[in-house]
Amino acid sequence: MLKVGVLLGGKSIEREVSLNSGRTICDHLDTQLFKVLPIFQTAAGDLYLLPWSFLYRGKIADFEHRLEKEAQKIIWDDLPSLVDFVYIATHGKYAEDGRLQAILELLKIPYLGSKVFGSSLGMNKLLHNHFLHLNGIETPKCFGLTVHEVKSYDAAQIQKKFEEKNITFPVVVKPQNEGSSFGVFVVHEPEKLQEFVIKACFISGSVGQGVLIEEKIIGMEFTCIILTDYINNQFLPLPPTEILLQKGAEIFDYQQKYMPGAANERTPASCGAQDLQLIQDTCVKAMQALQFTNMARIDGFLTADKRVVIIDSNPLSGMGPATFLFRQAAEVGIGHAQLINHLIKTELKSYNMEKQVKKQIESKKIRVAVLLGGPSNEKETSFNSGRNVCYKLSPEKYDITPVFVDSDMKLHILDNRLLVHTSTREVQANIAQAKPIAWSDLKSVADFVFIALHGGPGENGIVQGTLEMLGLPYNGPSVFASALCMDKYKTGQYLRAQGFEVPQSLLLSKADWQQKNMEGVSAFIKNVGFPCIVKPHDDGCSVMVSSPRNEQELRDALQTIFAQKQSALLEERIFGMELTVGVVGNENPRALAPSESVAKAGILSSEEKFLPGAGENQTPARLPKEDIALVQKTVKDAYVAMTCAGYSRIDCFFQTAQQSPTGKKRVVILECNTLPALTPATCLFHQAAEEGLRPMDLLDEIVQLGFQAHQQDEVVSVDQILQNDSRQQL
Repeated sequence: MLKVGVLLGGKSIEREVSLNSGRTICDHLDTQLFKVLPIFQTAAGDLYLLPWSFLYRGKIADFEHRLEKEAQKIIWDDLPSLVDFVYIATHGKYAEDGRLQAILELLKIPYLGSKVFGSSLGMNKLLHNHFLHLNGIETPKCFGLTVHEVKSYDAAQIQKKFEEKNITFPVVVKPQNEGSSFGVFVVHEPEKLQEFVIKACFISGSVGQGVLIEEKIIGMEFTCIILTDYINNQFLPLPPTEILLQKGAEIFDYQQKYMPGAANERTPASCGAQDLQLIQDTCVKAMQALQFTNMARIDGFLTADKRVVIIDSNPLSGMGPATFLFRQAAEVGIGHAQLINHLIKTELKSYNMEKQVKKQIESKKIRVAVLLGGPSNEKETSFNSGRNVCYKLSPEKYDITPVFVDSDMKLHILDNRLLVHTSTREVQANIAQAKPIAWSDLKSVADFVFIALHGGPGENGIVQGTLEMLGLPYNGPSVFASALCMDKYKTGQYLRAQGFEVPQSLLLSKADWQQKNMEGVSAFIKNVGFPCIVKPHDDGCSVMVSSPRNEQELRDALQTIFAQKQSALLEERIFGMELTVGVVGNENPRALAPSESVAKAGILSSEEKFLPGAGENQTPARLPKEDIALVQKTVKDAYVAMTCAGYSRIDCFFQTAQQSPTGKKRVVILECNTLPALTPATCLFHQAAEEGLRPMDLLDEIVQLGFQAHQQDEVVSVDQILQNDSRQQL
């Protein structure tokens, strides 16, 4: 019998909704097929196997004080031995934003719903709009404000943004990373805007979050649930629901969504069959664009001129007894139990599992765990980076614990004897001499985790999301930027849509290669010519990167990549001065002095990047001051656009007016490394030295930026928010 863990509660302000959802799921799972284990997560992040008697309490406060004595406390690392599958019933932050998905993937536990990239994208409303617009789906005209811009509110600059986007009042103001209509306001007058921008920014705590300002769309508001028909692997849009606001209300708020009997809606929506089809088709397209899987809830408006405008997309839907999910499913004859079991079976098929269904005393120093090694092709570079970080962090300020990450993502504390081994292979051969530690126990040895991993799960958002779920601050960007930048093809598409210069590119699948579907490749080569660039779209450090000069070399390069990968990236080869530029900072980053990379064979090798004495880097690059300023501004803007934080390294080409096909100087972005190498030979230390920073100083700054970027917000109750909202109505 398949053991299904139903995760409920959670760390977000939607935890009470989650309790209701989780209870519904537990009630309707088929006990002939599944053994159900309710798993409750507290607002502080602790996990408990929830007694069934607690499951039926009205609110979390009714039983939370009894958990310590009456419930079994567990840690994340226990889950693989307890459950075969996790049904996610938590909502909002730490549930739908990629962080929970990351820790489950790290633990190799199948789970319900969209994966890391889609989840992290869907939860960021500004990026959500960018990606939909990139895919030809209409969203409201909008712009975002960072926390820094909110704190240093500049009415003139914001008015300029209104004019640039052609937005007029009234507008909708909402947090960029929240759900359930918390902190969403309709503002009619410019004089009131700052007040509600501040409220939206700090709705869930003093750390704050970005704010989205968008035009108010007029029309029929709808929500549409999309399921997946797992038999033929096609999306199944359910009949959309029309939202009818309560008298005097301007938005569909928390009370209307979740108060029994408060919602006023009509399913199916009261529009013609052609309009219903248009809504469903657009929602399916949005689900595909956002890379949501299994299910989604898409919210939007049908305007009087028959345009569908998407305002929000959710990779998971609330699953209380009266939610839209069940209401719409009932319209096509699917009951509660049938729907819940359908969702599980859909996910199990995607995992090829369908046949299985028959407190520490603080030290004076800051404790830092340095993660090194890992399972990727870059594990040796990571080991070298991590060891260098251990040696370079100030021993006066930090208490350092080297933690080796093996090929299965298991953790082992290294002593100095193991740390000086020359390779991960040697460490692995002597791993029995190291002390194993669970991910959930990192807090017992660390106040901060320094990720010195490169590539794979260490850099693609999985480790980042895991650490955020565990409440541990860390270095570098968060989940979305990590997941985006690890995929070079997505990064290029995104940056191009944001107005940056990037190489022309083509993503070729192994399946097309094997089936000789090469028309796209032929057209691409005809357009860009030889030599071109061939490389994995999801690896780094010059791994398997080549520059074929003819068709035979192209075939050889693709064969090499497809021996390990499912996709290969073909790029136009850019000629000019190759640069690599470190960027440091959170909301107000600075670009360091660019380094000019001199490649002996035209393409930088791993040895030239990381082997002391092998590579040549000119820092600063041999460019006039005005050209260096252009490079720094461009990479800084790209860093901000990709939502990087802490530090990253951006690789690019600078072309003179003579080299550029545009006839003007330009900077062409190649890729962004969200966890650049910190080996003794890395150029990042060279660039920092231009500012007078020693490696120890730079690492100290990176740690402090990590604390700022990934600090945990205080717990805020729904009651507090609702009380504040009731006092602050327009």
